[in-house]
Amino acid sequence: MAEAKKNLKIRKGLIVSSVFMIIAGVLAWLFPDSALLAATLYLGVFFIISGCGYLADFYALKSGWLLAMGLFDFILGVALFFNLGIVAESLPTLLAIWILCVAVLQVSVGVDLKSAGEPAWKWLLISGLLGIFFGLWILGSPMLGIFTVSGLVGFYLILYGCLGIAEYREMKKLQKAAA
Repeated sequence: MAEAKKNLKIRKGLIVSSVFMIIAGVLAWLFPDSALLAATLYLGVFFIISGCGYLADFYALKSGWLLAMGLFDFILGVALFFNLGIVAESLPTLLAIWILCVAVLQVSVGVDLKSAGEPAWKWLLISGLLGIFFGLWILGSPMLGIFTVSGLVGFYLILYGCLGIAEYREMKKLQKAAA
């Protein structure tokens, strides 16, 4: 019974984080030509909320990966929120680094889950590999401009959110099967 409650807690944090990632991705697409300061502010708020979602999951499951992802998202969000002018100029590079860090963690956790026989491993691995691709693409082409970066970041955030929802649904099926 206690294990089922832990799974329920991670699923709630996962779905909240995933929905916010999708919203952040849509905003990146809708406002590519708006002031970079506004985009930085929006993303800062969303990263803070996403980080809180991961930290909530960490407290339920005591996973070092969740703690790392939560702290990284939260710190990035605070940096974006409180240093708008300075951070806005380097936003494409910061986002590429964030995408790469999260992607490497996802690949690592996906491999660990596969070794443990968990069927949800594939969603983390796919998300992580795509994240590595997009992160390197953004870092390798910084002069593409805000339109391209906004499009790529928006696509990745929406994909990240959708894959998180797929993972949530897989975990929900597993919980029903175990009941």
